[in-house]
Amino acid sequence: MSPPQDKRDIGTDGSPSSDEETSRSRCLMRALKTLSAGNRMLLRAADEQELLRGMCRVIVDEGGYCAAAVGYARHDASKTMPMVAYALPNEHHEGEDAFFKTLELTWADTELGNSAMATTIRSGAPCIGRNLLTDPDHAPWREDALRFGYASHTAFPLRVEGEVIGALGIAAAEPDAFDDAEVRLLNELADDLAYGIANLRTRIKHREAEETVRRMAYYDPLTGLANRSLLREQLQVAIANARQRQHPLGLLVLTISHLQEINDTLGYQQGDRLLQAFGERLRLAVSEAETVARVGDTEFAVLLPYGDASHATQTAKRLIAALYEPIEVSGLRLYARGTIGISLFPGHGIDADSLLRRARAAMADAKQGGHAFGVFTASLDQECSSRLAMMGDLRGAIEHNELVLHYQPKVHIASAQICGAEALVRWQHPARGMISPTEFVKLAESSGLITPLTYWVLETAFRQRYIWHEAGVERPLSVNLSAHDLKDRKLIGKIKGLFDTWGAQPDWIQFELTESGLMDDPVGALEMLKHLKQLGVTLSIDDFGTGYSSLSYLQKLPVDTIKIDQSFVRSMVDSTDSAVIVRSTVELGHNLNLEVVAEGVDSQAVWDRLADLGCDVVQGYFVGMPMPAEQFTEWQGSSPWASGMAAPH
Repeated sequence: MSPPQDKRDIGTDGSPSSDEETSRSRCLMRALKTLSAGNRMLLRAADEQELLRGMCRVIVDEGGYCAAAVGYARHDASKTMPMVAYALPNEHHEGEDAFFKTLELTWADTELGNSAMATTIRSGAPCIGRNLLTDPDHAPWREDALRFGYASHTAFPLRVEGEVIGALGIAAAEPDAFDDAEVRLLNELADDLAYGIANLRTRIKHREAEETVRRMAYYDPLTGLANRSLLREQLQVAIANARQRQHPLGLLVLTISHLQEINDTLGYQQGDRLLQAFGERLRLAVSEAETVARVGDTEFAVLLPYGDASHATQTAKRLIAALYEPIEVSGLRLYARGTIGISLFPGHGIDADSLLRRARAAMADAKQGGHAFGVFTASLDQECSSRLAMMGDLRGAIEHNELVLHYQPKVHIASAQICGAEALVRWQHPARGMISPTEFVKLAESSGLITPLTYWVLETAFRQRYIWHEAGVERPLSVNLSAHDLKDRKLIGKIKGLFDTWGAQPDWIQFELTESGLMDDPVGALEMLKHLKQLGVTLSIDDFGTGYSSLSYLQKLPVDTIKIDQSFVRSMVDSTDSAVIVRSTVELGHNLNLEVVAEGVDSQAVWDRLADLGCDVVQGYFVGMPMPAEQFTEWQGSSPWASGMAAPH
């Protein structure tokens, strides 16, 4: 409240005296000076604390007031009101910190909360002209007021986004200071200060948002490392510098082995922690000038802005050594090996995309050859171009139904009769001729085409099996599934849909899975086999003897048949070791109540040896070659194997 009028000097005609007019003019001028200097401070301040402190100093130094302070309202249990900025005249400057920091203030509606600033925060309105020498509510601070030479105190709310966040307090030497004109100007100053606070906070939010967007655009959220986009930009800058200063640079691309197996066995959370630890170990193994980035799910890259071939290979060796030691994740010691490919500027490329592509090609070649790292060579570029072209051709062949299935017969040894067939995919390339299945299946696995290729084989096999059913031929047809197929979560649904579409019975289709494919991810493969077995189909382990599976693991698999790899079967007549392996496998299979199939039977002698060992089923050129559907149908009708007449004697 403003002091009573009768405390002011009055002229004989009832108008204010000249002394009072002078005092009012002086107060108005100091308020104007304060407002003007405060506006300049608003323009200069770079952060909130600088603004608050600067405004308090302006009020005291420019305006001539005895004290200024800003208190913020905390919404804690005690509703504390810390002084976040303050100022006293120069003669008291050294003691202002000790004074304001020892104040225990609150904006709660208590005895200590009766100050002008606390009242303003609670009410949201200015608290004007408190006479500190007579106002009983200000008794706790009267001694301080006398010590620092001020007699009245006014407070103005600081409102940001509709909320009172605190108050600006101003003290004057006069006991009856702050008339209406002065209050209007100071209230405007407080509003300007609140606007400045809001503006600075908005700018901080914008900077934080921009930084968040930048981090999302340029950094991997899991590891905190640079991502592919940032690496590419930095690589482009490094290439420009290298070209200008005529020095080489190196790029390393690294992939982690067996991460999917770790994810499937321990869960993706543990896999993510492994990636984080892996990235951190890479970062610590290189210098600050060298950038480590995560450029794929299991791929990292290291940019060596001043690296020649020697430095790049030494760095690769150092990284391999750093990654050799196990990484501890949640108390588990995990081994995650890496394979590195190296490309160099300018010898292997003069732009970012070329260097990335060629480093990745060197990495793939090193991984295929079982090496820890490899340096790009020109022959790899030719292979890459050829692979890219063939990849596009294969995609087109799948989409336009240009592949074909061949069918190789299987025969029971005891009856010498056909007991089924295996579906084998073939690709007659329009320019390259017949392409080896090993070549294009491996290409499909590495290029992400294995799933559409498998689905094409499944659809074609089910259709052909239905045709045989309509013709009265009821023999099972075997279809191969790869290690990649076993990780396809949609595979079971696809197979169920084909059974429904063609009205197929469980004994129409059998599935063969390579032993090496099963061992690529034992836990995931076992789960997939259980789902397949629930369909009632027969399951077979193909290429048995090459995947190093344990007997304990073999016992867990819900399979019906093991198929001895042809590399052992073909040489069993001439190789004692192969003969021992075949005999042991037949005995093992029968002891586990499994049917035993031998593939690669190409001669009478091999047939006879297998018959002596009690092998159940054979397939190979001695029985029949893989044939297109029409030829296979004709062959079945005329083959002596159809009636058992071809049984060797």
